Amino acid sequence: MIVTNTETVAGYRIVEIKGLVQGNTVRAKHAGRDIAASFKNLVGGELKGYTELLTESRRQAVERMLGQAEQLGANAVVNVRFTTSAVTAGAAELYAYGTAVVLQPGRDG
Repeated sequence: MIVTNTETVAGYRIVEIKGLVQGNTVRAKHAGRDIAASFKNLVGGELKGYTELLTESRRQAVERMLGQAEQLGANAVVNVRFTTSAVTAGAAELYAYGTAVVLQPGRDG
């Protein structure tokens, strides 16, 4: 499955548009990560616990999006975007979406 944030894929042409696909996950902060983040805020630097949380959230949202694309019979998802939003205090949603398409080798377009 080809996944890209562009509207086209070099060397391929879109022969069918299957539709919008999406995947999301809602994650809550972990108390241990919050304590570590509080200390890190004093000295500065990367909040690795949160980086890991976002990385895992993005992976899961993309997997869910690709699952929808596969169910539609697509072999690619183009124009992929990510967004986040606060759901409640201490919890956030990561949302991935794009357009499921069928690609064939050939000229772009």
